[in-house]
Amino acid sequence: MNFHKKNAFIYAIIVALGSFVFGLDAVLISGGFKFITQEFNLTPSQVGLIGSAPGIGVLIALPLTAFSSNKLGRKLTLQIIAIFYIISAIGSAFAPSFLLLFWFRFLGGLAFSSVTLASMYIGEIAPVEQRGKLVSTLQINMGIGFTVAYLINYWILQQMGSEAQWVQDLNLEKTGWRWMLGIEIIPALMWFALLFIIPKSPAWLIYKGRNEEARKSLAKVYPESELDSQIKQMVQSVESSNKNRTTGSQIKEIFNKKMKIVLIIAFTLAIGQQSTGINAVMIYAPTMFEQLGLGTDAAFASTIWIGIIGLVSTLLSLFLIDRFGRKPLVIGGLFWIILSLGICAYGLGQATYTVTEDAIEKMETIPGASKLYSLVGKKFDSDIEFKRSLTEVIGVESVRDNSGAILKETASLNAMLVLLGVLSFIAAFNFSIGPIMWVLLSEIFPISNRGVAIPLFALISSSVSALIQYLFPWQLENMGASTIFIFYAGIVFIGMIILYKYLVETKGLSLEEIQEKLSN
Repeated sequence: MNFHKKNAFIYAIIVALGSFVFGLDAVLISGGFKFITQEFNLTPSQVGLIGSAPGIGVLIALPLTAFSSNKLGRKLTLQIIAIFYIISAIGSAFAPSFLLLFWFRFLGGLAFSSVTLASMYIGEIAPVEQRGKLVSTLQINMGIGFTVAYLINYWILQQMGSEAQWVQDLNLEKTGWRWMLGIEIIPALMWFALLFIIPKSPAWLIYKGRNEEARKSLAKVYPESELDSQIKQMVQSVESSNKNRTTGSQIKEIFNKKMKIVLIIAFTLAIGQQSTGINAVMIYAPTMFEQLGLGTDAAFASTIWIGIIGLVSTLLSLFLIDRFGRKPLVIGGLFWIILSLGICAYGLGQATYTVTEDAIEKMETIPGASKLYSLVGKKFDSDIEFKRSLTEVIGVESVRDNSGAILKETASLNAMLVLLGVLSFIAAFNFSIGPIMWVLLSEIFPISNRGVAIPLFALISSSVSALIQYLFPWQLENMGASTIFIFYAGIVFIGMIILYKYLVETKGLSLEEIQEKLSN
């Protein structure tokens, strides 16, 4: 690797570290839901609010990010975002109430825009032949963040039941979830410090008319012989439009008839990526695995495989994206997602639930367990019907706090089939639309409106994500897990058909060549 490629790689990794922090922030909360619910006595709607709080925050952050990235620059905006991560992590770890926890999680959502801004920055500074791989490092770092978060949650869960003196001193049994959320402070501080190393975006500098500064930034990632041509291409791209336009005029241009194909692609990617249900599965994974009757410990242990498989499949995507192109990986991956969701829906749909005398004896520590004898001999084909009967017998709080133990002794289903379906889904998402959406969004919009366009479509994606995360606890209680997966698969199928028709291949093309291809 030569000097310039090495620099591009280092800058991309530093910027993508924000995705690692994002991954931690998004998933660490998954280990705390059960304990937060018990401590603050939350309803399913309140649990949904805690889970979707970052998604709600990012809805506000993305328009501000669009303004800030154009006004202050990509680098300074990323540094501001890092500060939000730090404050959010500290506040969440010490939150004394549901309301304050929600607001600090919401503040963390303001920082979630780091992913969109990072994809923009990397797309603007990376050499053409490296762009796909380097933008994909966002998803890799995110995958590492997911994996590390699941490992941390599992380790803390194991220690919470320990008799070790340090566990007693920290009162870890009660404060474990706070340590899960607080661990994020360390990488957030590291990211903030490392961001001082990266250069300012050359595309933004040219957009601001600071061509000499842009040349200095480009000189760090391009050899001297290529600088003039790169500067010329960027200047032409910016001069083709009025660089002093307002945000409103840029949005108007984005929705111009000439951008029809770009809009169709961007809308479908933004809605389709989150309509897979990926964030609901990632965030509520321990809760969902308890529905399989795995028990709390096994449920937490199983989530580790989500992180590992997601990371491996992202690395595979990174290896193939510049060899086979964007479109084959996206379309093939979406088809794979549909099959995986279908497997999950089938496995969960075949589940039955039966209370036996032996099961009641094993659950004797559960409050009101003796009352379950009234359900002995009854077979339930629906998880919804079963939970409602349990609630009528032993009460809402007892079912809520002990659902993992109850389902472990009463559920009869092919848990391995469902688990494989979930892991297959994770692999398919991280192989295809997960990382490649950010690559495509950084490629299909011209420099002149990219600072508004990428945050705008990330806003749409985040809106869908926040809605799905908020609804998931309610859906799980009222619709059943099988129906949820069928719903996700149906939306993904529609997105796959649209992208098959309209998505163009951008592999190996400069940003200017991509614009010409889309225009034609």
